[in-house]
Amino acid sequence: MSALLVRSHRLDRLKKRMVRDAVAENVAVMEGALPQRRRRVAGRTWLGIAVAAVLAFFLVRPQGRGLTSAARPRPAIGMASALAEAPRAGVDGTTGPPLSAPRVIDPAIFRLAVRKVVLDPGHGGTDPGAMTRGLREKDVTLDIARRVAASLVGQDFVVVLTRESDETRSLQQRVEAANAARGDVFLSIHVNSIPTQERRGVETYFLGSAGDPRAERLAGAENSGSGYSLADFRHLLEGVYVDVRHDESRRLAQAVQGRLFATLIHANPQLEDRGVKQAPFVVLVGTEMPSVLAEVACLSNREDTLLLKQESYRQEIAESLAAGVRGYAAARGATTTFARHDAGAD
Repeated sequence: MSALLVRSHRLDRLKKRMVRDAVAENVAVMEGALPQRRRRVAGRTWLGIAVAAVLAFFLVRPQGRGLTSAARPRPAIGMASALAEAPRAGVDGTTGPPLSAPRVIDPAIFRLAVRKVVLDPGHGGTDPGAMTRGLREKDVTLDIARRVAASLVGQDFVVVLTRESDETRSLQQRVEAANAARGDVFLSIHVNSIPTQERRGVETYFLGSAGDPRAERLAGAENSGSGYSLADFRHLLEGVYVDVRHDESRRLAQAVQGRLFATLIHANPQLEDRGVKQAPFVVLVGTEMPSVLAEVACLSNREDTLLLKQESYRQEIAESLAAGVRGYAAARGATTTFARHDAGAD
C-alpha cells in the first residue's frame, strides 16, 4: 500500500472518530448530561471538523495524473453520511442505531385520484399490424379502444384516444399526445401473433428490460418506425427508473392482466395466462405516467380469430380492460365525478 493511501486511510479514520465524538458530545449537551464548561467547548468542535475536512481535501487529492482509479485514495466522507453513520449516545452512555436516510414515500398514502385515461389503439393507417383470416390488428384495436372508452366514460373517467380513426400515428406522436393530455394512466392495446399457432393467450407489459428473446423481438417489431432519433431516445431513457412510475406501471399491469384473463377464460376455455412481463416498448419509455401495453388475443390462432370477429367477444375484452383500469384507480384513490371523452389532448 502506498504512503498516500495509508495517509488517506488514517485521515478517514480520524475524521470519522471526530464526527462520532462530536455528535455524541453535542447530544449529551442538549440533554444536559455535560457540565456547563464542556457545553461551551463542545460548540467549537464543529469548527474543528470543518477545518479537518478542508485539510483532508488537499491532503488526500491525487497529486499526479498517473494514478489509476483503483489506486486513488477514497474521497473524504461527507458530513451528511458521517452523521448518518455516527451512533447516537444517550444520557446513560449507551448507543442506539445509526441515523438513517428517510425512506421513499409511497404515493399510495396521498390517495391520488386516477381521472384521465389515455387509450392507444395499436397501429393504424399505413401500418396494419398483424393480419390473418380477414382481420387486421389496426381495426381490432381501434374497435376495442372505442368500447373501453365508452365503458370508462360511463364510470366518470376522462378518456383520450391517441387515434380516433384509421390514421397513421408514429409512436412519438402517440407519446406526445399522451403527455400533452397529462393522462393519469396509459393503456396501449394490441393483438398478438405467435409463431406457434396452437398457442393462445393474453399478456400485459410494463416498462423494463425484456426477460426473454421473444419479448425482445416483439418490442423490436412494435418499436419500428417510432419517429424518434437516437438523440431523442437517449433523452427518453434518462431517468426511467428514478421515480415511482415503474412500480405504479407494474401495479397497473397486474390489475389489467388479472381482469383480462379472469373475464375471457369463460368464453375462451383454452386461453393461456401469459402473465405480466417487462419489455422496452417505446410508448412505455416515453410516456410520463404509469403505462402498460396489453396483448388481448392472438391473431395467429384460428379459434382466437373466430372469437375476435364476434362483437360480443370484443366487448368482453373491452370490459375487462376497463375493469382493470377501474381496479387500479380504486387502489390509488377515489375518482372525481365528471366525465368527458377527448379526441386528443386538452
